[in-house]
Amino acid sequence: MKLKKMLIVGTALFAGVHAQAADMELEFWTMNLAKFNTYFDQTIVKFNEANPGLKAKWVDMNWDQIQPKLIASIAAGNPPALVNFNVPWVHEFAAQGNILPLDQFLGANKAIYSTNAVKDVQVKGQMYAFPWYNSTQIIAYNKDIFAKAGIKNAPKTFDEFIVMGKQIKAKTGLAAFAPKMSDMIGFFYYAGLPVITDGKAVFNSPKHVAFIQKFADLYKAGVMPKDVFKMAFEQEIAAYNSGKIAMMTTAAQGLKRTETDAKAIYDKTEVAPFPLDAGKLNLGSWMMDFVIPKGTKDPAAAAKLGIFLTSDEQQLAFSKATESTMPSTKKANLDPYFQSGANSADVVDRARSVAAKSMDNARTLTLTPGTLPDETVMTKKLQDEIQNAVEGRKSVKEALDTAAAAWNEKLKK
Repeated sequence: MKLKKMLIVGTALFAGVHAQAADMELEFWTMNLAKFNTYFDQTIVKFNEANPGLKAKWVDMNWDQIQPKLIASIAAGNPPALVNFNVPWVHEFAAQGNILPLDQFLGANKAIYSTNAVKDVQVKGQMYAFPWYNSTQIIAYNKDIFAKAGIKNAPKTFDEFIVMGKQIKAKTGLAAFAPKMSDMIGFFYYAGLPVITDGKAVFNSPKHVAFIQKFADLYKAGVMPKDVFKMAFEQEIAAYNSGKIAMMTTAAQGLKRTETDAKAIYDKTEVAPFPLDAGKLNLGSWMMDFVIPKGTKDPAAAAKLGIFLTSDEQQLAFSKATESTMPSTKKANLDPYFQSGANSADVVDRARSVAAKSMDNARTLTLTPGTLPDETVMTKKLQDEIQNAVEGRKSVKEALDTAAAAWNEKLKK
């Protein structure tokens, strides 16, 4: 009898130890999201309850800590299960072989993400990240200024955007908009124009020249502010809030600044999608995602967590928590949380609805990391020459030829 009791106790202890050992910790890292701790705490409880034997652990850190800590953890043979990346980092680390392709783990789950979200994280036909939250720009416009200019509706194409800008300047004397001229590579992709083909800069083609000529003409006519090349987000919203420009490109939550700082302008504000051009892509999208590092102990378990965190349900919950991010899944953007805002009296709600309806066209418009041998110098050269062209110091063709020649000289080496 004594021996039997000992065997029972021993079996129970072994079972307890075995169960404890089966609880695998899945550490996932995010960047600069500590203030959303309530969302992550609730998410972890849900995941752990749905996945016995797995235990998610959240670690948040500054964006500049992620890469060095990950590289060190891979070298030590102890990387986390998932890491929060942006799209350029996905391509950089995939090229290095430091993150894993995911198609074998995704199966039918791949279909939940928008087509462009999948394209954002594909390298040589394979997905290397779970698409997560995104952002995109919309237009906020002053209804009074539009009315004075005789404009009844927001532009639906980029060419209409330009025509309306000229009409606003002619009828009201005000600048119409201040496009973010610091990222013309993104503008080229937006217009459906290549930047590099077969290892050679091609942004001095007739189509590229014609595209930049549009900006030069707008600048000369005063449709854009004279200091447009110095204007970033803060300066653009200040110009809009003071009634100096008729439109601004912004994310939905950016309008909170107008509501707080310029209520009279806010009350005159309406929103619309940023019009598409030949590229059929939005401006200002910047998707975040999760990757599985090389050396992760159980990639299949890590993938379970990645699929869970980026599911329709969790992406929608995260958007509600942040009130500013947009999902990268098809279904979540159709949720009443976004779509019912179309009829809201609140401009921010309407802006969120407009953004959600345009998310299928969201793509991170940037060159793949490693494409340029001297990226900082080369991008500055292109920007400087475009500024020379737009401000009239050079012809557009001469400026783009100069920049392309400088790029190709470095690309040859």
